[in-house]
Amino acid sequence: MSEVLRGFPPIVDERARVLILGSFPSEASLAAGMYYAHRQNQFWRVLATVLGAPLTEMDYAQRQAALRDAGIAVWDVYARCERDGSLDSAIRHPETNDFSRLRQLAPQLRRVCFNGQTAARFLRMMSELGYDTRILPSTSPAYTLAFEKKLAALRAALLAE
Repeated sequence: MSEVLRGFPPIVDERARVLILGSFPSEASLAAGMYYAHRQNQFWRVLATVLGAPLTEMDYAQRQAALRDAGIAVWDVYARCERDGSLDSAIRHPETNDFSRLRQLAPQLRRVCFNGQTAARFLRMMSELGYDTRILPSTSPAYTLAFEKKLAALRAALLAE
């Protein structure tokens, strides 16, 4: 039996207008104690390009502050699970995060973007909570879509009215 892995609290404040939901932190992220820490994950690079901010050159606290300033929140659909390795397909016995707190944490939140198909399993639930939802291509290195296509999808989701 694998140990139970615990995810991270959300990067969020009352200014958040968009939430990017992933599935669960990778082994590299869990070891580093920060979202999207795997050096080949394109999350920070894509967001840096969209925001025009040097996120990849910032330390983690600065990255979090830059996201908050831009009205972007980050969280995962799963709070804890068992998993060997980092693949979503290896997630076992997941426990979903408590999304009922979102309205309190982020009263201006209007859109939820799912970073990949595993997170997108929660699209219906988030739509029923009243959020506009978008499915983004995963920024994971396991998903080999070209950077430019990932960038275009995120830019469209963040800039859409």
